[in-house]
Amino acid sequence: MPVVRLTGVIGFSTPLRPGITLASVAKVLERAFTWRNGRAVALVINSPGGSAVQSHLVYNRIRQLSAENERPVIAFVEDVAASGGYMIACAADEIVADPSSIAGSIGVIGASFGFAKLIEKLGVERRIYTSGVNKAMLDPFLPENPEHVERLKAIQDDIHASFIDLVKSRRGKKLNGPESALFSGEYWAARKAMEFGLIDRIGDLRTTLRERYGEKVEMPLVSPPRSLFGRTTPGVGAGLEGLIERPGFSDEIVSSLEARAIWARYGL
Repeated sequence: MPVVRLTGVIGFSTPLRPGITLASVAKVLERAFTWRNGRAVALVINSPGGSAVQSHLVYNRIRQLSAENERPVIAFVEDVAASGGYMIACAADEIVADPSSIAGSIGVIGASFGFAKLIEKLGVERRIYTSGVNKAMLDPFLPENPEHVERLKAIQDDIHASFIDLVKSRRGKKLNGPESALFSGEYWAARKAMEFGLIDRIGDLRTTLRERYGEKVEMPLVSPPRSLFGRTTPGVGAGLEGLIERPGFSDEIVSSLEARAIWARYGL
């Protein structure tokens, strides 16, 4: 029974905060679904979400590989499978979670900062030259424009509707909670999530697989591919050696802080 770990914020990855993208997990997933004598594939998920597009791409790839190789998928939630992390969990035929796991958050979020008043106090003038009246929409250095906010919310509503359709198509009649709560962006601990039909059972990987496939079941962890010198491929994981000297290190620090903020939404 090959095991794949999908851990981190979805959509961006830095050496300091490895995350999940289709590029970083595609080869690992392909290896797992073509594992010799593999009867199913286990996904260990620990993600607070992130990019809706990357979440859906990973979800689609899992479903494609499952169908092509005729292998069922079991997802095991660790700390959290929320938002895009829950979308990926929905690619599984069964979702198992620890009693203290968090699941749900079926919604869409966008966040930014507004610096217009700050640069005004500093005596800085913002100059933007565009071709297209909405090209500078939601620029953080300009005052907020209600029309631009409405456009953003319309996009978010479209993405949210697609997310809801995906969950309904995968969970089907298992869902039994009120839609006003299920699809509000709220999240729950495992037992309440199971009551609402978002997950199937409480448990852990080793116990569940032994019950299902026998005490002697093997659970090899499918590792990411490595380079010629033995390092993991970019976006999957890396050490800290030499990072401070590398170009873009300050950007990686900022990305790490953003990732930390996303985890913090779920008290983690």
